[in-house]
Amino acid sequence: MDLVRHLECFVAVAEESHFGRAATRLGMAQPPLSQRIQRLERELGVRLFERSSRRVTITEAGTLLLGEARELLARAESLHATARRVRDGETGVLRAALPPDVSGETVAALLADFGRRHPGRELELELHELSTAEQLAAFAARELDVGLLHHPCDVTGLELGPVLRRDLGVLLPRGAPEARLGEVPLAALTGYDLVLFPRSGAPTVYDDLLTACARGGWTPAAVRHGQGASFVRGLVLSAGAVALGPHDTRLATAGDPELVWRPLAGAPLAWRHSAAWPRGRGDAAVAAFSDAATHALRTTAGAHADPPARPLHLRPASEFWL
Repeated sequence: MDLVRHLECFVAVAEESHFGRAATRLGMAQPPLSQRIQRLERELGVRLFERSSRRVTITEAGTLLLGEARELLARAESLHATARRVRDGETGVLRAALPPDVSGETVAALLADFGRRHPGRELELELHELSTAEQLAAFAARELDVGLLHHPCDVTGLELGPVLRRDLGVLLPRGAPEARLGEVPLAALTGYDLVLFPRSGAPTVYDDLLTACARGGWTPAAVRHGQGASFVRGLVLSAGAVALGPHDTRLATAGDPELVWRPLAGAPLAWRHSAAWPRGRGDAAVAAFSDAATHALRTTAGAHADPPARPLHLRPASEFWL
């Protein structure tokens, strides 16, 4: 027996004191309503109504049970409402991730914008710092709801937000000859080592960057791995190396007396990002995070749309401009 539905019938008849009006209110025919009341009476072992040809009167037992019936119906509606909020991403925990190269300004802007887009207090945002490879593994293990990925990567089973481009420049010692240039050609970096994130974090992005450097006339003497700002700074200042970074790197180093950021001539290198989430599992919270990440990258990191400019180059399980 569907107890909730039977209790709805009981309450309707009790409040209308008429089977016909109660049936109209419930959107059902009168005979099935009478059958449900009879079945509920058998189930409870008490008579709920006294019936006559002219009126329906609730019994003493019915009166005693009416308050509890209303309370149970209210609890059932509350349960359904909570389930809808969970389904629509309005409550619970949203497990999200950003790559390590996202600046503090971008993180702060994302969180503020997400709070405006999704102001409900019942949702907890659980934010992690994970590389693209780590995010893909977490998606596969169902341990992540939404993330910000570097492209190209394997996006099998994922849905994506808009793909944004962050043009890369070069971080140099302020006294380097190339620091005097308004834009630095890749070939002018010949002889320098390159400080780059570990390949395991985003293998395809790593390989594409080195390939693009070679095409631009620069094959680094060596590749040194580092991600922390202080560690990268030390390598650039003391190891004959340069580092690649997006436009917001310029802002982060603006007050540094020993380092300078310069754009690359022709903007040959870029990072491409988009929000990603498991296919078919997007909800209001995921959409709010994707929109907030896109807005934050545009406003704080100089990211812009990456429209198609040449034939699509396909990779296994991935379709991105290379």
